[in-house]
Amino acid sequence: MTLIGYISGAFSAVAAGLINALAGGGTLITFPVLMAVGLSPLSANVTNTVALVPGYLGGTFAQVDDLKDQKKRLWIFIPAGILGGLMGGILLLKTGEKLFADLVPYLILLASTLLAIQNPVRAWLTRRQEQGKAKVVSEFWAFIPVFLAAIYGGYFGAGLSVIVLAVLGLVLNDSLTRLNALKQGIAFATNVAAALFFVFSGKVNWTVALVMAVGALLGGALGGRLASRIKPATLRWIVVSIGFVVGMIYLVRSFIA
Repeated sequence: MTLIGYISGAFSAVAAGLINALAGGGTLITFPVLMAVGLSPLSANVTNTVALVPGYLGGTFAQVDDLKDQKKRLWIFIPAGILGGLMGGILLLKTGEKLFADLVPYLILLASTLLAIQNPVRAWLTRRQEQGKAKVVSEFWAFIPVFLAAIYGGYFGAGLSVIVLAVLGLVLNDSLTRLNALKQGIAFATNVAAALFFVFSGKVNWTVALVMAVGALLGGALGGRLASRIKPATLRWIVVSIGFVVGMIYLVRSFIA
């Protein structure tokens, strides 16, 4: 990669860290940038997963107070996230470069759609909680849907938080704040598991990953400072718009090629 490539990766990671801190969906910025500067789709996805782990760690620590009395749930769902992340990582590497490249436009469009429906999902969950509909006989059975969501997270990652939050809202009866904290812990476990698996894959561009990790941390810190000045909804729709445009460009290119 050229110097411009590294600079682009660093700035995209700063943007992703800021976006993740405020609205979510940072992968929709970093992943296309990594592909644009020369990484193959598979390498870009793997490198991106490894590079953005510090951002998930920061998000989890920010909500640790809401996790303190959910230890029983963590013992159930963190393993689900870890196993799902590993399974998703295995499926990704088994997919191969050619097939994954063909799937890229659809994955970007799916992730953009998930981010677009984030607010409606939250509103729906709030209504369910107010009506007392989100109940299960045993929380252990929620392991399966969380595990399935984590497989997607290990495979691609963008939009994972929306899926996990929706799953938790369906099977657990609790406040949105506590479910959001639990979701953050699951997403962190999923991404760490996938990232650790990718460490030994030979697909990680380590120089880029390290540069981006620093950028993601800086962006997350910046996002925390700007939280009161920037409307998350506005930022989210900017990211969604970029995601749909990029996804459609890749889709058109795949049909022309």
